[in-house]
Amino acid sequence: MLLRKLAVSLFILAACSEPSPAQVRYEPTPPDVMQAMLELAEIRAGDVVADLGCGDGRIVIEAVRRYGARGLCVDLDPRRITEATRNARDAGVAERIEFRTQDLFAAELRGVTVVMLFLSPRFNLQLRPKLQRELAPGARIVSHWHDMGDWPPERRLVLKSDGRERPVYLWRLNSAHGSR
Repeated sequence: MLLRKLAVSLFILAACSEPSPAQVRYEPTPPDVMQAMLELAEIRAGDVVADLGCGDGRIVIEAVRRYGARGLCVDLDPRRITEATRNARDAGVAERIEFRTQDLFAAELRGVTVVMLFLSPRFNLQLRPKLQRELAPGARIVSHWHDMGDWPPERRLVLKSDGRERPVYLWRLNSAHGSR
């Protein structure tokens, strides 16, 4: 009985502790959702597109390949960064992308003009102040599936992909570092 109480207490303590990016389960963004995210962001050749929790790098690779942007792939898992680097090399765009094995909360975002997210509601809310602090006015933030709480998006799309509804949100920072 004591062992069971200890196990329950540890479970509750873990659930209440600060999350780490390693707690976000890797799930690749479906191609149709990725295309919608890129279009919603209105990416241009001068943009720097960052994917925080980049996984295999598909979103940044496509932004660089299709729109001529530069990219930043950030992931805590070195296997994902290795995979993203290999995929970028195979696509012929690796020289235009910076790859970082890093906690997304520690990533320097100054100079980034578009941020792509597929994290969790909790991480989006925790990341919001960093995005508002480090991104310049006009920067776009696009999130697959998860909103930013009471921060209303400029646009919201709902796609049907893989038999599920998948919302995609867009925020654009204004000069007061809030959304429009």
